[in-house]
Amino acid sequence: MRKQTGWLLLLVLALACGDKKTTKSGTPAGGGGRQQGGPLAVVGHVVKTGPVSEPIQLPGNLLAMEETNIQPEVSGRVVALNLREGSVVTAGTLLVKLFDGDLQAQLKKLEVQLQIAEKTEERNRELLRISGISQQDYDLSFLQVSNIKADIELIRTSIAKTEIRAPFTGTIGFKNISPGAYITPTTIVTSIRQINQLKLQFSVPEKYTSRIRTGDRIRFSVEGSPRKYTARVYATESIVNELNRGMNLRCLVEEKDASLVAGAFAKVDVDFARNDQAILVPSQAILPQARGKKVVVFRDGIASFTDVKTGIRDSANVEIISGIRPGDTIVITGLLGIKPDAPLKLSKVQ
Repeated sequence: MRKQTGWLLLLVLALACGDKKTTKSGTPAGGGGRQQGGPLAVVGHVVKTGPVSEPIQLPGNLLAMEETNIQPEVSGRVVALNLREGSVVTAGTLLVKLFDGDLQAQLKKLEVQLQIAEKTEERNRELLRISGISQQDYDLSFLQVSNIKADIELIRTSIAKTEIRAPFTGTIGFKNISPGAYITPTTIVTSIRQINQLKLQFSVPEKYTSRIRTGDRIRFSVEGSPRKYTARVYATESIVNELNRGMNLRCLVEEKDASLVAGAFAKVDVDFARNDQAILVPSQAILPQARGKKVVVFRDGIASFTDVKTGIRDSANVEIISGIRPGDTIVITGLLGIKPDAPLKLSKVQ
């Protein structure tokens, strides 16, 4: 009786162990619907080219093409003031005349002395021809003439400094003096601006300095006008400003409009990163690494982890500078569960 009971217990244990190796459906435990080592189903994306950009708006200022303050070279009393505020004057126009009576008197005196010295030099030349005087005596008379002529030129230069003339064609600003005023070289009489041609100045962030070139065209707008204006880059500074980490540019404004006024604030629209043939991939395809970034490329059913260099990023795509080419198929789902050289199958291709 005891032997039969022992055999029954062994039979029950054997049956129980056999049940643990099968599931309720009769499939081997751990199968998961596919054989171990089978390809993982993923969604692929065919790499294509498309436009990408990184538009930014920068502050700028409109400047007169030429602008300067009018100041005298010498001190003196104003005897004539030819300044009409807001008027346009041509280069060389007399704006202010200072008193020069004393200089004119010195000039007349020297002119009389020159006449006497020239006659003396002429007589000595005739005497030298007949050996009536020595060469040294004639040289002294000739030197006297030269000295008086030099003094005359000096006086005429001083007289010219009493005349303040327009350095270029432009518009006169507000005057700061009146007739009869005594002015010095530190006195700002008025200002003059060349406003028939304007220039635009703004600063480009340091990371874009290599993308700007002389001759590039820039679009900008000003307050009070719905128009977009164009300016052409004609000069760039050779250094980056330490304060704002930017490089200053100057552009010639190509339009003439009443809304464009020197000193006005401008909004400059730039897109130095525009590329119409950029290689783009979805953002979720990028795998950040400790030393760079990777994407998983589907090659002959195998997962190929490829290093890539990225560029501009927008809300949906990332620009690829190097690493893959248009036409490659990359994986965009299940990336965390994929190992290098693992077998894959495409359930869908975008």
